[in-house]
Amino acid sequence: MKAPAPHRLRSTILGILITGALVGCTSTGTGMGESPNGQPTVSFTWQQSSPQSGMLEATVAGPDGTQEQYKGKFFQITRDSDVQTMPSVWSPWYPRWRGWPYWGPEPSESFVTYYTGQVVANLEGPNGQRMRCHFRLLQSSEGMKGGGQGECQLPTGDTIRAEFPPS
Repeated sequence: MKAPAPHRLRSTILGILITGALVGCTSTGTGMGESPNGQPTVSFTWQQSSPQSGMLEATVAGPDGTQEQYKGKFFQITRDSDVQTMPSVWSPWYPRWRGWPYWGPEPSESFVTYYTGQVVANLEGPNGQRMRCHFRLLQSSEGMKGGGQGECQLPTGDTIRAEFPPS
């Protein structure tokens, strides 16, 4: 049997190393939540592939057994975050959202100051409805895999308390 050419061997090894590095950088996990009265309940799944962002999915289960899916990008806010790199947090703005400091229809640097150490998301659901979330991280250096807790707001205005165990 003939040995592989050195350039092929190097390319193969490089490909394996790059793939391993990319896979090694991805973290995944789950979370759960419920409204103060216990209905609806929400199950979350997340995947973080960069230090500052990832994807979040939420399945909202109503008392009648119906389910709605919400999904979108989440952002881990640090003091170095740039609000211009997070357009999905503001767009589209859901008109009924009020009551969360610095989360207005336009991005501001005060938002970064207030939400540093948290993860924020504006998830898209059925018929263009939105769910917005913010979670305080238990270990911000670990991102979502370090765990966290916070809340989400449904289009109805109902609030969901959410927890993400360390993974």
